[in-house]
This record gives sequence, structure tokens and C-alpha cells, in this order.
Amino acid sequence: MLLTIFDFNLPLNNPVLQFSVILFIILFAPIILNKFKIPHLIGLIIAGALIGPFGFNLMLRDSSIILYGTVGLLYIMFLAGLEVDFTDFKRNSGKSFVFGMFTFIIPMIVGYVAGVYILEFSTLTSILLASMFASHTLIAYPIVSRFGISRNKSVSIAVGGTIITDTLALLVLAVIVGMTKGEINQEFWLRLAISIILFASLIIFIFPIIGRWFFKRFSDKISQYIFVLAMVFLGAFLAQVAGIEAIIGAFLTGLSLNRLIPRTSALMNRIEFVGNALFIPIFLIGVGMLINYKAFLQDFETIKVGLIMTLAATVSKFLAAWVTQKTFCLKADERRIIFGLSNAQAAATLAAVLVGYNIILNQAQIDAALLVGQVVEPIRLLNESVLNGTILMILITCTHASFAAQKGARNIALSEAGSTDIENSSADERILIPISDKSNVQELVNLSVSIKSKNNKIGLYALTIVNSEKSTDTEKKAHALLDSAAVFASATDCQIQKLLRYDMTVSNGISNIVKEQTITDVVLNVSHDYEHVHLGSTIDNLLTKCEANIMVYNALQSLNTIKRNFIIIPQNAEKEVGFPYWIIKLWNLAKNTGVKNIFYGSKDTLQYMIEIHKKHTINAEFIEFENFSDFLVLAREIKIDDTIIFILSRKDHPSYVPEMARVPISLRQYFPQNNYLLFFPLQSGVGDVTVPDFKNPSILEPLEKLDDLGKTIASLFKISR
Repeated sequence: MLLTIFDFNLPLNNPVLQFSVILFIILFAPIILNKFKIPHLIGLIIAGALIGPFGFNLMLRDSSIILYGTVGLLYIMFLAGLEVDFTDFKRNSGKSFVFGMFTFIIPMIVGYVAGVYILEFSTLTSILLASMFASHTLIAYPIVSRFGISRNKSVSIAVGGTIITDTLALLVLAVIVGMTKGEINQEFWLRLAISIILFASLIIFIFPIIGRWFFKRFSDKISQYIFVLAMVFLGAFLAQVAGIEAIIGAFLTGLSLNRLIPRTSALMNRIEFVGNALFIPIFLIGVGMLINYKAFLQDFETIKVGLIMTLAATVSKFLAAWVTQKTFCLKADERRIIFGLSNAQAAATLAAVLVGYNIILNQAQIDAALLVGQVVEPIRLLNESVLNGTILMILITCTHASFAAQKGARNIALSEAGSTDIENSSADERILIPISDKSNVQELVNLSVSIKSKNNKIGLYALTIVNSEKSTDTEKKAHALLDSAAVFASATDCQIQKLLRYDMTVSNGISNIVKEQTITDVVLNVSHDYEHVHLGSTIDNLLTKCEANIMVYNALQSLNTIKRNFIIIPQNAEKEVGFPYWIIKLWNLAKNTGVKNIFYGSKDTLQYMIEIHKKHTINAEFIEFENFSDFLVLAREIKIDDTIIFILSRKDHPSYVPEMARVPISLRQYFPQNNYLLFFPLQSGVGDVTVPDFKNPSILEPLEKLDDLGKTIASLFKISR
């Protein structure tokens, strides 16, 4: 036993030691190379080459490396689909298609010419070689995601184009395999078309139904993560059954679960964390293990083939990105993003070269020679020089793509940040979450995280009110509630500040905290002393004391299972001082959850939101609706998976109507199973403070510090007022 444990012969056989080596590489390779401004992805590939069988032979590229690497590759494609902004994706679908055709056709032409006239390959071999150039892998996607620009339109174009070109390239591979086997006929094309249509329909239409059913019934964080991972591999397997590569299935699974996993959710944070920490790095290390530098030293033909392949792939992918830039008038950094995401050759390229290498063209001659005892060297569709040259191409293109993507992503991230001061931004938006019951803490935190602005890093506060008479049990319960809020917030990668206050009444405690901490928004759960007409004494008192936006949330199902938000807006809402502030909250809610916002309001009110929508597009619909209390009309449209949001007003203010007093009881009567949110925007004269109107630009200054959406809303109101 001891001999087995202390067996340091190479390659290493001890699985504990093997995994330890991999973890230290994942930990230190990026740190060391980051000092030289080398992307960490390249560090992992280089490390894989050093420890692999062609390097120091510390480890073999065995089944465990292949397994984890496969998971990592599927993870990259799944994350790409999961982080797609559906609104931008639909808006850029035409551009994605155009880029997908450019990045398929141009490499096919360049690759075919290089294969036939430079490398002097056969027509069939040249077509297969060209298809390898046409396909690419989103190796650089984690870089783009880390810079927080995964929803930039250039990323949407590149991701959409990837699916098109990879699908076409892999179909070319399938056709070539069929040709070598003599299977190309009408039945082949019919079978391929039917299987692809059935596969895509199953994932796009059935997977979301299964996902929504699961998330409604199971809230355990581990179960949800395992479910997502199982769906990814199921989608990948179905793709293989349909005759295409598993990466297409993983991407489509990401698209199908996109709206069920909000980007601000704890589940999304776990998915990204595990993938970026473990599976994706092991995939990159596995790619590095394929690099055989000795082949380049022993055979000049391999170097020549590898360099020609690398040059052809890089030039053709750059031309595709450049033509796309000129066609759609994109910026240089957006071209760098598109080129960086599309230049890296890895997964589909490896699949094509391995299939091509294993296709023996003169198998019949070999079989005949074996019968008489002769040995005939096989003639392969792709020879060893192409196989080794592919590895050189993978190394160079992944390196170049990572640098290009990193430069473009950094420049875009800096330009989007502009002169925004994050510290000041977070100070201008402070969201308070009073909690009294552990059962509703998670949903209150989820809503607060979803409505906050992206620059708000530390502006969340959890508050528990304790009666002035101290009690050990009461204090323990209060601290436990605050700790649970902190746990839920940290799961979404957000910080929350815990506040414990002693006061005679809950309303006094909250209103005093609002003043002391300069709170801008209060997110409350529906009060237990809910009356037939009024919201409850606590909330009623807050409405007269607090100078803040007050939201009353009733969560009957998880936020990620909601399909649409119905927002009902009263007439003259645009005349209230809090009007621009609730707009930005609901815009953030739609952006972060991917849910469609349907606004019901008067023509004048909707006009503001339509103008904002032109510059900051979300999935939205705008419907003129004059009768604020017509619940029968709403009941015909609203389904059980919809959230109802009412914009309300305090008494004696411009948008107040008497029917608002009956909204709570009407919601209970008509929509007893729906989530709803009652939004009381900031209003002048609340809390003995007179808030200036829009003619005074100081009222809009906090908006300008939040983010680009806040700047747009502020500028719109300055012009209109």
C-alpha cells in the first residue's frame, strides 16, 4: 500500500496526486502569466503541454482528463447560450446569420484553395480541411464574460454566428464521412433533416417546460444545479443522436433554460463558479496535452502544413470579422471581439481531424492484401502531418484569439464604464430589506438583487426590528434572520449589510433607518396584518413617513419561473417626482431576469418609456390603458406564471385615484395565485421634506450616477421638462 502511495514514477498513477497537480496548475498558471499580461487561458494550455505525454510526461491524457475536458467544452457552449440577452439576440439575429455565413464561406474558399493549390491535397481532403477552418470554438468566451460584456451586441453576433458555422462545418464532415462509406443518397438527407428538426424542437420547446416544472417544485440549491447539468448533457447527447456535435446541443440547452436562470440569481452564480473554477480549466489543460512539439522538430513537412493551416484559418477568420464590421458599421473593438471569439480552433476542429485521420481510403486493398499475407500502408483522408499541424494551429489560434478578445473586451468595458464612479454610484442607491420571517427572505433578496443597478456593489441592507425590551431569544432570532439574508445575497455574489434595530414599532424603526442610512428603496413583504382595504398599519405608516420608493412584494412562486410582468400605471404618473426612479427599477428587473414587461398606461405616460426603449431595449410591450381599476380586462390577459405590478400613489398626489385603495383586495379576489408587486414611488412632501420638481436638475443627479440607463432617463426628463 505504501509503495503505491509513494510511487512517483512517470507518468503519475496516484489519482490524488494527479488531481492535486491539476489544481495547482489551475491556481498558479494564470497568476504567473498574468504578470506578463498573457491571458490565463493560454497559461493553462501551455501548462497542459508541459505536463502532458509530449512534455515532462507527468500525466497521460487519460479517460478522466477527456471526461472533465468534455464537460468543460460543453460548459463553455452552455454558458454562451445561458448568458445571451434574448432581446439583443433577436435584434441581432440577422447580423448573426450574416456573420455565420461569412465565417463559414470565406474559410471554406480559402481552405479549399490552400489545400488544392498549396498543399496539393485531393478535392475531398481539401474540402474537409476547409471545414476545419470554418468551424471554431468559443475558447475566449470566459474572457469576455469576465469583463462583464457578454451581452454586448458584438458578442451576440459572434455567438449566433458560431452556431451557424459550426453546424454547417459539422454537416460537411457528416457528408464527407457518408461519401467515403457510399451512404449519400436521398434517404441520408431525409434522415439527417428529420433528426435535426426533431432534436432542435425537443430542446427549444420541451426543455423550458421541464425546467419550469422542476424549479417550481424543487428549491434545493444542489438539486437545481444537478438538474441543470443533467439537462446540458441530455441536450448534448440528443445532438449526437441527431448526427451533429454535442456542443450544438449544449448551446441550445443554454438558450432554452436562459429565462429560467436569471443572471443575478444564485443558481447562475454557482453555474459560472464551478465551470470557471474547474471544468473549463481542465478542458484547456487537456487541449495543451495534445501538443507534440517533438513532431515539429523532426518533420519539416509538419511545420509547413501547420503554418499554412494556421495562416489560412487566421486570415479567413479575420476577413470574416472585418467584412462583418464594415457591413454593419461596427467599431474596431467590436471587430476584435468577433475575431477573438471566432478565431480559436479547438473542439469541432479536433473532431474533424480525428475523423479524417481515421478514414482509410484504400481499406478494400488492405483487406485483399491481408488475405495473401501482404502488408499495405493505409492511405488516410488526412495524414499525420495534418494531424500534428492541427495541434500547432490550435495552439497559435487560441493564443491569438485570447489576446484579441482580451484587448477588445477591456476597451469596451472601459468605454461602457466611462467616468462612472462606482463608489459614488453605490452610495446613491441603497436598498433596504426589512425581514421578520425566514420563509420570505430569499425571494425578497432575489427581487432586490434583480432591481438594483449594475454599479451598485454594496447598497443592500437587511434590517430586523426588535422590541425595545431586550430578550436573548428574540435577539438570537433576529441575528439568524440577518444571517440568512446575508447567505442568500452572497450566493448571488452580492454583499449585504446587516442592521439590527431596537424600537417600539416596526414602522418607526424602518423610517428611522431610512433617514439614518439615506435609503432610496424599501422592499417589504406583504404585511401579516393585511386588511380588506388597506395594506396594513405598518405599511400605511411608512407611506406617510418615508422619503423613499416603497415596494410591497407578495411572492407565491420563484422569480425565475415568471414569464411576464404586467405593469399597470395610473394617469399622470409622469408628473410624479418618483416617476423616473421606478422606471429604472422595472427596466433592471426585465434586463436581469429576461422576463417580458407589458406596460399598461396612458398615451402620454407610455411615450416616455417608448423613448427609453429605443436606446435601452428590453423585451417589452406598450398598451394604452385608461381605466386603472378594470380588473376584468386584466384577468383575461394575465396567466398564473405572470407577475402583476401596480404603480400606486400616496393620497392627494397627482396620480392618485380612489380606486387605488381597493387594489390589494382586488388582487386577492382576481389573482389569488399570482405574484404581485405594489410600487409606491418617491413623492414630494413625504416625511416633511419637499422634493424639488424636474425643473431643478439636482433631482436627476442620482440617476445619472447609476449607469447608462440612468443617464438616458435623466437626459430625457431634462429635455421634456
